[in-house]
Amino acid sequence: MVEFVNRRTVMKWAAALPLFGTMAAEAAWQNARGAVTGKSSANIYTRIGVRPFINARGTWTYLSGSLELPEVREAKQEAARHFVDIFELQRAAGKRLAELSGAESGMVTSGAAGAIASGTAACIAGTDPAKIWQLPDTTGLKNEVIMFGGRSAFDSAARLAGAKLVVTHTPEELQAAINANTAMIYTTILGDRLQQAITIAKNAKVPLLLDDAAGIPPIDNLRLYPKMGLDLFCFSGGKGLSGPQCSGLLLGRKDLIDAALLNTSPWEGAVCRAMKVGKEEVMGCLAAVEAWTKLDLDALNREWNAKVKKIAAIVETVPGVTTTITIPKNGNRYPTLTVIWDEQKWNFSVSDCDRQLREGEPRIEVLTASNPSLVSAVSEHHHDSKTPRENKLQIISLTMQPGEELIVGRRLREILNTARKQAKA
Repeated sequence: MVEFVNRRTVMKWAAALPLFGTMAAEAAWQNARGAVTGKSSANIYTRIGVRPFINARGTWTYLSGSLELPEVREAKQEAARHFVDIFELQRAAGKRLAELSGAESGMVTSGAAGAIASGTAACIAGTDPAKIWQLPDTTGLKNEVIMFGGRSAFDSAARLAGAKLVVTHTPEELQAAINANTAMIYTTILGDRLQQAITIAKNAKVPLLLDDAAGIPPIDNLRLYPKMGLDLFCFSGGKGLSGPQCSGLLLGRKDLIDAALLNTSPWEGAVCRAMKVGKEEVMGCLAAVEAWTKLDLDALNREWNAKVKKIAAIVETVPGVTTTITIPKNGNRYPTLTVIWDEQKWNFSVSDCDRQLREGEPRIEVLTASNPSLVSAVSEHHHDSKTPRENKLQIISLTMQPGEELIVGRRLREILNTARKQAKA
């Protein structure tokens, strides 16, 4: 047994040694560069007292989403140099989105939540100017939105349009909940249960909106959902799509997209007027979609996987630390590293490690069960899930820039090795 353990340790170190050499060379280069150039770490954010960080947590809105693709930045810069009619721009963008997706039409929204609000308003008020002006007062209008799969932290986007929520969890409950006052069905559920919901909605002639905010990548989902027969579906622009953070996509039936546009900015008097999308966001989001149709996802996954494998090799040189790499199936679909140690034996928790990574220099954000952006009442009183998320320390590959994986691996190893030694002392 001792021989096996020693062999395993030697193999771990053999895998990690080249990375330690790279880290040492990089640190020396950065120190030398700083001495020669005299440059400080000041930037546009630090100058006003905001501390940037290495993002190993993923595309969370409160952490400013993702970094824009080069094509997106270029499109936004070009868009900013011209005046256009936003009505004309949205119609032209919708036509192009239809060509790219196979949906009848589309529009750029103020995030996935903006898409939910605009889609809900469309299903309640339609294109009638009097009803559009009436929202969020839904007196005399169909106003029930069935939440298939339970409530969501984002269902306020539907409620602000005047929707009354009806919560269901099973296809049978969904079927029973549909009535003459049902305006729309909302869901985040995927797979076979989504197809069941689509069939029920079609038979009842009630529009169904799928919220798959983190559904890109893969870009294939853009064409999958129209083929499945979805009435409406939406994505975030600022997550895996790597478009403008304050953008999203709503696609689907042309009649519903036309209605959504009439209920949204720049229409004065529309309930979603506050959800303004500028010409830069429209063209930037469209550029992101265009770019993704040309990207090689397999190559990107290999690149992302290589990053977390490097971190795994570094931290596993700490005795007692193990790792796994998985790709989630229901959103945020990129290689994710889970780092495990005996928290009780070391008297060192995931929260302790998370805090030290955040407080150190450079600041590093990793994924844990914490959600600083969640309104507390959502989990305390209204969320359907009764089982709290296991508090694991995970590292998301997508949002780390080249070379940052070595910094994350080194810092994480230092923290865990110190914790292990202190536990043994």
